[in-house]
Amino acid sequence: MTDALKRLSEEGVAIWLDDLSRKRITSGNLAELIDQQHVVGVTTNPTIFQKAISQGDGYDQQLSDLAARRVTVEEAIRMITTADVRDAADILHPVFEATNGQDGRVSIEVDPRLAHNAKATAAEARQLAWLVDRPNTLIKIPATEAGLPAITETIGNGISVNVTLIFSLERYRKVMDAYLSGLETAKERGLDLSKIHSVASFFVSRVDTEIDKRLDALGTEEAKALRGKAAVANARLAYQAYEEVFDSERWSALENAGANRQRPLWASTGVKDPAYQDTMYVTDLVAPNTVNTMPEATLEAVEDHGEIRGNTVAGTYEQARAHLDALERLGVPYDDVVRVLEDEGVDKFEASWNDLLKSTQAE
Repeated sequence: MTDALKRLSEEGVAIWLDDLSRKRITSGNLAELIDQQHVVGVTTNPTIFQKAISQGDGYDQQLSDLAARRVTVEEAIRMITTADVRDAADILHPVFEATNGQDGRVSIEVDPRLAHNAKATAAEARQLAWLVDRPNTLIKIPATEAGLPAITETIGNGISVNVTLIFSLERYRKVMDAYLSGLETAKERGLDLSKIHSVASFFVSRVDTEIDKRLDALGTEEAKALRGKAAVANARLAYQAYEEVFDSERWSALENAGANRQRPLWASTGVKDPAYQDTMYVTDLVAPNTVNTMPEATLEAVEDHGEIRGNTVAGTYEQARAHLDALERLGVPYDDVVRVLEDEGVDKFEASWNDLLKSTQAE
């Protein structure tokens, strides 16, 4: 365990790896990351699985067996991906036990083509939880308008959820409301709230990518001065919202019944612009009770030269709000930016899912 990663963990940031492949499992690499680099969780998405299955030969035997049985391509994908998640969950189970269920978790996403269908999303969440059959799984549900009731239903059924593709502060508040509503349903049904966990994946780097593009189009000195700051400001204001919701009377009633907080998870933390410090979406978002899910390159960068300066979120809310207000005054409308990002996020995951279908068919 390196000093930077150790300090990050001590500040209350759970380090999760934003990647999974069969090779990472069978080679012992995942176990090594857990043992040596303080990784305590894993997230996946359709893009990660598409890359894993299309590269290398780790899936050849299973693909051959599935082809011999003439299973459908979609069934094959679910059997392959749930097998990887199940094996990763087993490797992380000691962490799950040691943290009383908070960490040691592996996330798997519902079919992104269902993102605008609440009933189908909830049904798929139940199916995935049954297929993986591990207590330390999180089912990823996108935070679309249709995803909100699916989140409530899934939590109400006692299934732990990773809410993904959150970009806007307004939507994030709705996500937290959906979580609390689900817990209230679960409580009414007599379920053990202490067994239900959730994280809310607030996307970071894509915000800067979209806003920087608009600032570059403006081309003014004032616009240039605002580059590369919106994503961190947005995430810091999300943490402010988290503090407000989980300091409410509504939450206190659930907490007294044994419920767990829905932790903010910083997602998309790999820096897209080489002009920026490659650890900025980690070091600038250090706060208690958070998760940072990192691509391996970001994890290695933090390990090598990350400067952990304690809590870098507390006391920043006024400055963060002023930054977003300055963008509005320049003609970069926040509501339009987050709408575009959500639409693109769903489209990208759907495209990756379709690529996954094609590459699996080709194999």
